[in-house]
Amino acid sequence: MSQSQISGARIKLPSGKDAGLVDILSFCYGLSETDVQVLMGLMRGGARGTEELEKELKLSKASINRSLNKLLEMNLVMRIKEPGNKAGRPRYLYKAKEYNDLKGKMLSDIRDCSEKMAELVNQEFKPLEVKA
Repeated sequence: MSQSQISGARIKLPSGKDAGLVDILSFCYGLSETDVQVLMGLMRGGARGTEELEKELKLSKASINRSLNKLLEMNLVMRIKEPGNKAGRPRYLYKAKEYNDLKGKMLSDIRDCSEKMAELVNQEFKPLEVKA
């Protein structure tokens, strides 16, 4: 698998259902398929503005902005003020975190998510006390 594409690989869950990367990122980060599409789009190249992403991904400006805000909040992408743009509103470029940093963050967050789920199971599944 290249660093900017999802292979479509799936894992089998105990329920019998299968899950892919989009499902896992959706569960742990609350990302939508569009959010993941924007993230992967940013991983394919350097820093880009919303207009470039709109054209490349064929998504609306509103969808791109919603996804970028979510990805920024999750600390998966960076926002960079475009240099040299002096007039009017500042223009921002967006860039995915470096591949190894992003992968490391996701793996760490998924492990943390799994540990918290295990703690919740331990907390909620206590032996029942039998009253005499």
